[in-house]
Amino acid sequence: MNAFGRAVKELLWPPRCILCRRLPETGAERLCPGCRAGLPEPFSGPRRGSGYGRWAAALWYEGRLRESFHRFKFGGCGFYAEIYGPWLAEAVRKQLGTDFDLLTYVPISPLRRRRRGFDQSLLLAREAGKALGMEPVRTLKKRNLVKPQSRTLGPQARQKNVRGAFRVTDPDLVRGRRLLLIDDVLTSGATVSEASRVLRAAGARSVDVAVLAAAPK
Repeated sequence: MNAFGRAVKELLWPPRCILCRRLPETGAERLCPGCRAGLPEPFSGPRRGSGYGRWAAALWYEGRLRESFHRFKFGGCGFYAEIYGPWLAEAVRKQLGTDFDLLTYVPISPLRRRRRGFDQSLLLAREAGKALGMEPVRTLKKRNLVKPQSRTLGPQARQKNVRGAFRVTDPDLVRGRRLLLIDDVLTSGATVSEASRVLRAAGARSVDVAVLAAAPK
């Protein structure tokens, strides 16, 4: 889109804050001052699940962030990743450090990606990777016939649902390496646990996890 096209688009559909949806007072801000001031510090906590080392999150999965994330994932607002990515990178720096050999992510299935048009964890990994100076590498493939975790209730059911869902694309990519694994939301930890288990079984030296948001427990 050329400059004229962008100007017309912003005139007809001015950018709104990605959290509260209010119009900015000036400029093309995607985060209003009030919402920016309310962002939490990156955080961690007790490990949820097993198979990985540490985890870090940028935000709590609740309230306006939850609504914003649903617009990102289901409402055609893929460009939100440009704002989310630096938040995620800051969580990595403050909680996990940057001593990693490889940046990777938890993929969605090929079928779901075709239907949705994008993989939200890949978008997050790309944008966080820009801030971290790392390029995400695809190390996992997910089977098509896996029920979405968001539709699966209870930790045991989630663990059973995702068991065997992933396979490593190339063991040589991960063998002996310290991995930073990106996912969108951490709830019970079943998904990142299974993904980490498969990566460790393929020879990864360690796996730490960074997510945009974590559900309160």
